[in-house]
Amino acid sequence: MSDFEIGVLGAGAWGTALAVLVAKQGRKVALWARDAERAAVMEASRLNPRLPGVVLPDSLRVSYEFPDAQILLVCVPMQHLRGTLLALPQKRAVLVLCCKGLEQNSLLLPPELVESVLPGQQVAMLTGPNFADEIAAGLPAASVLAATDAMLRADLMAALRSDTLRLYGSADVLGAALGGAAKNVVAIASGVVMGAGLGENARAALITRGIAEIARLAVALGGKAETVSGLSGLGDLLLTCTGTSSRNYSLGTALGKGEALAAILQSRTSVTEGVATAPALLARAKAVNVEMPITEAVTALLAGRLDVAGTMRALMGRALRDE
Repeated sequence: MSDFEIGVLGAGAWGTALAVLVAKQGRKVALWARDAERAAVMEASRLNPRLPGVVLPDSLRVSYEFPDAQILLVCVPMQHLRGTLLALPQKRAVLVLCCKGLEQNSLLLPPELVESVLPGQQVAMLTGPNFADEIAAGLPAASVLAATDAMLRADLMAALRSDTLRLYGSADVLGAALGGAAKNVVAIASGVVMGAGLGENARAALITRGIAEIARLAVALGGKAETVSGLSGLGDLLLTCTGTSSRNYSLGTALGKGEALAAILQSRTSVTEGVATAPALLARAKAVNVEMPITEAVTALLAGRLDVAGTMRALMGRALRDE
């Protein structure tokens, strides 16, 4: 018998928000932090500095030890996912992946990475248009729980249901994972547009064409175009491309205003996933001959090969075609 119903790996803002959400439903929850000292401080203070004003419920424990739980929500940054998976004990629960992006070297999405490291592991994706502070505050939201096995999907939705986060099921795990990864790249572009003062017309066009290129890649990789039109694609994209709390959007805004990428990243304590995702996503798309002009432009901008003006010229100067 597991000590906890739910374990959450990763004590950043998102992991803590999900742990608080589930604990408020009366479930026993364990939150794992990579740093022992930080875990001890959070456990004693009942606070996480990354979520100001949010008090950890009594049924939530914070520890440096991997939790023995029936379900593990994996909320570590994408580039740390492989190391976390390799460190897990042999007795493993169902893994619900809550991280977004592609691994830089392998170009794998979260569920693909799990299969490569832990073949046969039961896995699902939890993804959608959710800011951590709003989830922790109990504001209403919706998300997608994707798993190929219908019974597993139903069981996880029942276990993770709450009064404030409505879950919708999907069998398209890859499509859901891709939407969550790719939207961060488009969000950087959206921020650049607004930071450079290029206007709302440009942002609307960018978001729309961003959805189109993500859908093309989803189909090429075996996912479904309609998944990209749902919460895990369009929903997440809209939030990330317009919400000022978005790390990717705010990074793009700073770039659009002329700030240097290195200086922006140096000033941050949290990970901006789109920076690592952009070149990996572009490489993945090229491998299956899918055009992703927005992703290509963002990759060039981040690498310093284009400035903002050059990026806009590259996008606006593409050959004319039907939508």
